[in-house]
Amino acid sequence: MKIPGPDHPITVEPAKARVVVRAGEKIIADTTSAFALKEASYPAVYYIPLADADESVLIATDTHTTCPYKGEASYYTIRTDEGDLTDAVWYYPEPYDAVSPIAGHLAFYPDKVEIVAIEEG
Repeated sequence: MKIPGPDHPITVEPAKARVVVRAGEKIIADTTSAFALKEASYPAVYYIPLADADESVLIATDTHTTCPYKGEASYYTIRTDEGDLTDAVWYYPEPYDAVSPIAGHLAFYPDKVEIVAIEEG
């Protein structure tokens, strides 16, 4: 486990946007309760509450990866009428303390789904 710091900063803050995730024309998630996780020089990632996602299209997979800053990630495939989007979603069931707000939240690969953030006025 590594702790975020000046050489690898990580922040988790409430997103100031409505975040909508689509696979084709189907809305997979829609929330005003996302967190924006900013890590080092990477683009911000929106973590969406599981309760704001369509769980009926999420299929748990056996895939697991480990981030030294966040913990062990698990994955979902998104089932669509056009086919499965394998491991398109990841989440941290028990994230490390530094990023604990993302527990129970999903993140989506932007190359597999469309993620739109509508800034709140």
